[in-house]
Parts: sequence; C-alpha cells; structure tokens
Amino acid sequence: MFHALVCGAVVFPGLFYAFRKTLKHSFRQWSDADVVSVSERLVSAIHASLATAAGVIVVTSCRDTMKDSHWLVNGFVVFGAPYMVHDIYAMYLSHYHVQRVRGQSRSYSSHSLQTVKAFVCKEWMLILHHLALLLVFMPITLFFRRGLGDFFIGCLFITEFSTPFISMGKILIQLGLDDTRLHRLNGIVVLLSFFTCRIAIFPFMYWMYGWQFGIPAHKVAFHLPLQCNVGNMAILAPQVYWFILLLRKAKRLYQRQKRGKEDGSKDRPRTD
Repeated sequence: MFHALVCGAVVFPGLFYAFRKTLKHSFRQWSDADVVSVSERLVSAIHASLATAAGVIVVTSCRDTMKDSHWLVNGFVVFGAPYMVHDIYAMYLSHYHVQRVRGQSRSYSSHSLQTVKAFVCKEWMLILHHLALLLVFMPITLFFRRGLGDFFIGCLFITEFSTPFISMGKILIQLGLDDTRLHRLNGIVVLLSFFTCRIAIFPFMYWMYGWQFGIPAHKVAFHLPLQCNVGNMAILAPQVYWFILLLRKAKRLYQRQKRGKEDGSKDRPRTD
C-alpha cells in the first residue's frame, strides 16, 4: 500500500509539472492561466481513465456482488488519494491565474488568505467532493468494509468515465474550437456518459444486488443498511446537480448557435 501511495504522489504532480513545461514551450502565446488550466484537465483525464479501467476490471471480475474481492480496489484507492490533494491545489492554481488574467491583478498580485478564500467560495462543492472521497470514502474502503462489496467500489470507479470528455470540452474551448462539430459531438458524449455512469449506475448497482439475492429492484433499498443508502445518496446528489448544470450549459450553447445561424441567414443576400 505504501508503494501505491508513493507512486500516486509522484505520478500526478509529476504529470502536472511535465504538462505545464511542455505546453508553455509549445504554445508560447498562451498565458499562465491557459497552461495551468489545460494541464489540470489533462491530469484529471488521465486519472479518470485509470479509475474507469480499474473499475471495469473489478466489476467484470466480481461475480458475487458482496463477497468477491479484487486487489485493484484497495490498491487504486491508495494510488488515487494523492491525486485528490493535488487536484485541489491545481484547481486553486488555475483559479488564481484566471483571476489575474481577468483583471484582478491587485487582489491576485500574490498568493494570500484572500485568494484562497475566494477559491473556496467559488469551488466549495468540488473541494467538498474531493475531501469527502479522501477523508470518508477512502477510510471506509480500506478499513471498515471488512472486505465486502468490491463490486460496488468498482462501479464507483466507473463514474469517472465522463471526466475525460468533460476535460476534452474545456481543452477544445481553450484551443478556440468551441464552435466546431467535434465540440458539439463531444458535448453529446459528455451528457450521455455523465448520465449513464454517474446517475444510472446507482440503480444498476441496486438492481444487480437484487438480482443476486432474488429481491425486486424497488425493494432493495429496504434490505440494505441505512448507512449504505445514505452514502449512495450523498454521492448521487451532487452528480444530479452537476448534470442539471451540464444540461443548462448545453441549452445555452444550442440557443447561441441557433441565433448565430438565424443571424447568418438574415445577412445572406437573396438570389431569387
């Protein structure tokens, strides 16, 4: 376990550092905010891809949803723990440089308690999400499960499947490709993958448990300990909130593009 922890503590900050150096050299016109933001997204996509791969391996290996175990569960939880700490730092660094670019040079002339407070107020839900995974999910997974439920932990790993596509959308915007077919296609994939792997996967877990023990899906929740249902709801609630935000963003983008097409058709000279 110690080796996995050290490996995670080296890999994720190391990737972040390498991406910053490479992007700064390759895109000299980019500001520090651009470089840090894209670097953070790339590292996030890599972590999410690894988590998804680990989840698929665990889920497909566990035939018994409660008793089957796989070494990847504890191993990846420990390996991914440093990422949670690193990502909070990377998000803060991105926030800091973005605010400087937006003209907040006086308030953001240097790192201070004020800049940290502004970051926490803006990104409190993501920070809480990371801390909950680190301080609640990890101890429960490692010490309090008694080796049960690796299948469900694998399913929770798979919830990260949509993250690389979310990161890709941010990067496409950064590259000025937000009005392209690739960006629109990626947006559709984001919505589908987010709903499937971050929301629908919870009913799927209940259904699999009920299927194994011969319990109707709508009665599974009453056969589980209260803390299991509360934990699932605590994880599901922010996913629903973020999905609603994604839908609103997609709607705004669609309306903006529709208005652009209408304005373009009005300006086009008639040939009849």
